Amino acid sequence: MKLHLFSEKIRLRALEPEDLELIYAWENNEEVWNISNTLVPFSKYILALYIKNSDQDIYATKQLRLMIDTVEGKTVGAIDLFEFDPHHSRIGIGILIHSEADRLKGYASSAIELLIIYCFDKLNIHQIYANIEPDNLSSISLFEKHGFILSGTKKEWLRDGQGWKDELFYQRIKEK
Repeated sequence: MKLHLFSEKIRLRALEPEDLELIYAWENNEEVWNISNTLVPFSKYILALYIKNSDQDIYATKQLRLMIDTVEGKTVGAIDLFEFDPHHSRIGIGILIHSEADRLKGYASSAIELLIIYCFDKLNIHQIYANIEPDNLSSISLFEKHGFILSGTKKEWLRDGQGWKDELFYQRIKEK
């Protein structure tokens, strides 16, 4: 089976040095820090090193970030694979469509669909998981649409400025 990281809506691509300013803005936007468990700002220097080293193999780094571009070439978000565990054949997935104006247009759905195929067919993953806050209804709907099942709730797992929050654990297991 030939794998493609593009659809009629988007293409997934590797990080480029030209992405530095965009990633810097996204990673330092405090409104989305809760999604990525970020506590402090990132420097351009650190992000430039991250981009420079992003060509390393997923088996070495245990992670992969791909940028989400529309077919017109506009970068609208990023999708991450993280905590890759080849022994247990599992990987985490996270996605960000940064601008509200770019949400609900099918970009996230297309990106997740492409990475599910990539994970199952190219990486031979047995299961993909996502960690989602219970109040993130759009993410819950998105992942459920793509066959992810709620497997559990991590009670009081995340701390924010108001106290403790639960985190939902979603899984998609490869069909036999």
